[in-house]
Amino acid sequence: MRSLLVLGGVLALAVTPAVQAQEQAAAPAAPAASTVAPEDAVDPRAVEALKRMSAYLTSMNTFKLTSTAAIDVITNENQKVQMDSVTVYQVKKPGIAIDFNSDMKQRQYLYDGKQFTIFAPAMKYYATVPAPGTNREFLKELYQKTGIELPLEDLFRWADDDESDINALTSAFNVGTATIDGARTDHWAFRSNDFDWELWIEQGDRPLPRKIVITDRTDPTLPSFTARLAWEVNPALNDADFTFVPGPDAIAIQIASAAGAGQ
Repeated sequence: MRSLLVLGGVLALAVTPAVQAQEQAAAPAAPAASTVAPEDAVDPRAVEALKRMSAYLTSMNTFKLTSTAAIDVITNENQKVQMDSVTVYQVKKPGIAIDFNSDMKQRQYLYDGKQFTIFAPAMKYYATVPAPGTNREFLKELYQKTGIELPLEDLFRWADDDESDINALTSAFNVGTATIDGARTDHWAFRSNDFDWELWIEQGDRPLPRKIVITDRTDPTLPSFTARLAWEVNPALNDADFTFVPGPDAIAIQIASAAGAGQ
């Protein structure tokens, strides 16, 4: 996995991820020790859950997703402060539209099957590049040429033929079950590279990720990102939802190449 933190928006013209404090009241009892795998074990059921989730996500013709998230920002005195964000996604084949709004910045990302545009509404800057004709080809080429990864992209890659992300897992186990925003979910915990991360995946025939937590172990303060994910499966979407039309005061700029795009 290139970086799980892309789920919070680590990319050029974007914002770094974060965590939202989990509710303590009425929390379910912790699972018995015997139900949790050792830290160095990768439970095959956890891997299968990731693959099944990704396969379902890529099978949808269209979807809308609202991610309500928070990020830990670390001050110069190593104190954590929390910043909220709301990201709305609309996806069809082909087509990706992302509207990111946080306490720190706003960004819009639009891919219409022919070109990709990043727009910063407050500054009026936008950058557009040609793009391939499918979502999968577009995401791969975007990273190769510019170093940009779109938020939540990683959730869709676990069912790919490339199993490098699976092989990078050092721990994966089932924590138990939980109800997230009315949906009964299975709670999975993973360790990969420098990150600990958790997924709550809806039970039944809609294995949608309903909550995600990512913790950066490279920082001694352990900053984290948390998001709750609300889905609308196969809604009607229009081509206009994915087309960027610059206003009269919009200013065109260039997207940096992969060599110059700082991550």
